[in-house]
Amino acid sequence: MTSDLPRIDPTTLPEPVDVSDNSEALARVSAVVAAGPFEATWESLRRYTPPRWYQDAKFGIFLHWGVYSVPAFRNEWYSRDMYREGTPEFEHHVATYGPQAEFGYKDFIPSFRMEHFDPQAWANLFRRAGAQFVVPVAEHHDGFAMYDTDRSRWSAARMGPQRDVFGDLLQAADDAFMVRGASSHRAEHWFFMNGGARFDSDVLDPRFIDFYGPAQREETAPNERHLEDWLLRTVEVIDKYRPQVLWFDWWIEQPAFEPWLRTLAAYYYNRAAEWGREVVINYKWDAFAEGSAVYDIERGALGGIAPTVWQNDTSVSKSAWCWIEGHDHKSVPDLVAELVDVVSKNGVLLLNVGPKPDGTIAEPEQELLEAIGRWLVVNGEAIYGSRPWTVFGEGPTAVQAGSFVDGEAPAYTHEDVRFTRRIDVTGEYVYAMLLGTPADGVARIRSFGSGANLLGRPVRSVEVLGQDGEAAWTQTAEALEVTVPTDPTPGSGPVVKVWLRPEVRQERHDALHG
Repeated sequence: MTSDLPRIDPTTLPEPVDVSDNSEALARVSAVVAAGPFEATWESLRRYTPPRWYQDAKFGIFLHWGVYSVPAFRNEWYSRDMYREGTPEFEHHVATYGPQAEFGYKDFIPSFRMEHFDPQAWANLFRRAGAQFVVPVAEHHDGFAMYDTDRSRWSAARMGPQRDVFGDLLQAADDAFMVRGASSHRAEHWFFMNGGARFDSDVLDPRFIDFYGPAQREETAPNERHLEDWLLRTVEVIDKYRPQVLWFDWWIEQPAFEPWLRTLAAYYYNRAAEWGREVVINYKWDAFAEGSAVYDIERGALGGIAPTVWQNDTSVSKSAWCWIEGHDHKSVPDLVAELVDVVSKNGVLLLNVGPKPDGTIAEPEQELLEAIGRWLVVNGEAIYGSRPWTVFGEGPTAVQAGSFVDGEAPAYTHEDVRFTRRIDVTGEYVYAMLLGTPADGVARIRSFGSGANLLGRPVRSVEVLGQDGEAAWTQTAEALEVTVPTDPTPGSGPVVKVWLRPEVRQERHDALHG
């Protein structure tokens, strides 16, 4: 099989970038770390406090975009698995494009043009979805940088779109009043393309070693050269784009990365102090010391309320992060329920979409985001700026805790409820977000019953968000019963807002107070 897609012409490639001497760049990093206020020690880094803007934001958009969206087959690991004999990707590649020695992963780059990319339209879509921050992939495992890097010729700025699409999107996010972020998946590139070194493929071609290499075995610890490059690429993203969220994928938990992570975190936090901005590092597994950054769970959930803010990153697709043909998308109710569950447990949801290689976002994914946004227009006050209540929720449906547990959504009922609270100058409010709609039009919230003794104070009034005026309600020992619409805003069940009476201050009777 011979593909009709255009291929890379090696004679027209930009010259390789010489990054053999990193001494000056490393010295600049050391100077920033030495200046403080943070030192490159876990003791110092544990002084970090997650910013309030992030705790208030609750919802951000993640973007997996890259060369892997051209084959659009199975998932974003196509660049690795197309070189692993026996995988569906390997067989698909040979059958569709020909042998890997003749048509390799690099040859998808000319078809990654993003000719219809409109960063303002994307940012406006994300804003309508209710997102407060945007985290595009800066570089994925494949080694192709989506940003304008000085450390590699293999970037969207020099090949494919020949445009700094990463920077353009972040500027559009700024213009739409969203916080800018970036994700780094570079660490895994140490081994990611190693399958192609085991048979006749273009991975073995020395002309492309600066793209496909190092291609080492997974069990081999990364060497100092790779670790230096990882650090300096990340520093480059920090300095060029000033992201306020820096998200790291797995594999940085490998022991070899530990001193480099401490240096990177101190550098980022110190640079943020120079900028006068508050920033967030997201990490998985045990890569960072507890309290030094914000813990992230991939496609996961917690079983209860976390003592500090955390994040769940997931995708609108059940099986992939990038654009693929034949996506199995999640439903709007499932996505809203995931947001509600995460927020009730002191979390933030980072929701991924995968743009097409022509620079558009598929209609089904746009529709999902628009629907989430419509739900948040009505019910956002229960989400944004909220904090966990005494308990996260009630109901019969158990949620599986851990990572990679969102393939099949829980079958929630109207008895499943999630809670948040808000305190402002007008008073204290508790919100009950039903994950289904009661057929009889009455929400029975057991945690709000007087016998549960969880509200702590009398109820002043009850509303249903999106409805005019006070709702009809009755509080018994067993539950707070509220009349709710049977056709709430599409996305989930109705949201009940309870306004609590202020605490009664005890009068003092002594010599000074009569």
